[in-house]
Amino acid sequence: MTYLIGQTAEKLGINPSTLRYYDKEGLLPFVQRSEGGIRQFCDTDFEWIRLIECLKSTGMPIKDIKQFIDWYIQGDSTLEKRRDMFYERKTAVQKQLEEVKKTLEIINYKCWYYDTAIIAKNENIRTEDIEMPEEIRQYKKRLVTGI
Repeated sequence: MTYLIGQTAEKLGINPSTLRYYDKEGLLPFVQRSEGGIRQFCDTDFEWIRLIECLKSTGMPIKDIKQFIDWYIQGDSTLEKRRDMFYERKTAVQKQLEEVKKTLEIINYKCWYYDTAIIAKNENIRTEDIEMPEEIRQYKKRLVTGI
């Protein structure tokens, strides 16, 4: 079964202009076109688009995603390059996860802080004088020390 660009965008939850951009950048070389030039997407195209979206969400530049697709087209001689690229992405995502975890810890501390200030009806509370859950104490320690 084939889908038009609007149907494809709706199924994938992305904007049709994003699909047009991907096509213009050479990221969708497998998408078939009708005799009139209308893009006709199939299920395997959905897999490629999801992969592109995944790589993009890791911060990978479009030109590097294009390089991956070019390597795929070149075939088995590029298997190691493609594998290495995914290991690089894995490392980048692990680093992103650590950064997000640190951000969440700060947010958790601040949620606790403001909940406590609201209960006290005073923001000038000394957190040192308040019983603080150990997890929150650790968050604050990391906020202050950066460790």
